[in-house]
Amino acid sequence: MVKVLITGGAGFVPSSLADKLLSYNDFEVVLVDNFLTGRVENIPQHPRCKFIKCDVNEYNDIAAIMTAYKFDYVFHYAAVVGVLRTLDNPVMVLKDIDGIKNMLDLCKNTGVKRVFYSSSSEVYGEPVVLPQHEVTTPLNSRLPYAVVKNIGEAYCRSYHQEYGLDFTIFRFFNTYGPKQSQDFVMSKFLNAALSDKDITLYGDGSQSRTFCYIDDNIDACLKTLFDESYKNDVYNIGSDLVISIKELAETIIEITGSQSKIVYLPPLRDGDMTRRQPDNSKMRELLNRDLLPYKEGIKRILENWKK
Repeated sequence: MVKVLITGGAGFVPSSLADKLLSYNDFEVVLVDNFLTGRVENIPQHPRCKFIKCDVNEYNDIAAIMTAYKFDYVFHYAAVVGVLRTLDNPVMVLKDIDGIKNMLDLCKNTGVKRVFYSSSSEVYGEPVVLPQHEVTTPLNSRLPYAVVKNIGEAYCRSYHQEYGLDFTIFRFFNTYGPKQSQDFVMSKFLNAALSDKDITLYGDGSQSRTFCYIDDNIDACLKTLFDESYKNDVYNIGSDLVISIKELAETIIEITGSQSKIVYLPPLRDGDMTRRQPDNSKMRELLNRDLLPYKEGIKRILENWKK
């Protein structure tokens, strides 16, 4: 049995990853989360899945778990997330550096074969060129959240160089799906539309984004787990189809048949990048198929919520 630890395991993407791993018969999954943003209803109810409430930023809290289970692989996804939350709590964001160091120290000392690290498109900052490439695009954000993610990437490379700990880094662009909380734009807009409430945009809504359905995210990431040739590298995980936030709101209103109105708020003071688009050629190589169009993804969410 292959033992896998997923930190931040009560969150949207990590718990979806756990769901997929548990669909294979040879994986035992342990999830840890401190419930800062995670939700208990996300945790899979499965005989090969165990949940332990834990704060990875506290060494003694996570060390006992790592020592007891001797994991084969670790997906370190725990982090303070959400644009407003990270802007309002910069010191709390910086505490996540402790968790990164704790996880890598424990991984190298307990025989973990590889650590998979959740980075972010935020490391690119305001883009100089589009699309944003893993190697050639500069990392120029000064926001604490992005700086911490960049530090985490540097830690992964350094622990590989000095200790031989293998890693894979994922730079996640906007991912959406049925389990996503209302902190994020897609689920926020959908919930508002289904209730015929106003959909609020920061600024004029011209900010451009790409939206990756959760299944595409998980399938690409797991390909790097199953194929050793994808270790010790970094991957943009996201769609390359660009739409504006205003266009997203209009599309959701159309698909849901909502009576919602679009309301414009003052722009955020920081952290709301005007453009974001990954070069996802490496992700497409992993998937070896097309990504799900965002309109189809929206329909899948609505079908899931109906159930």
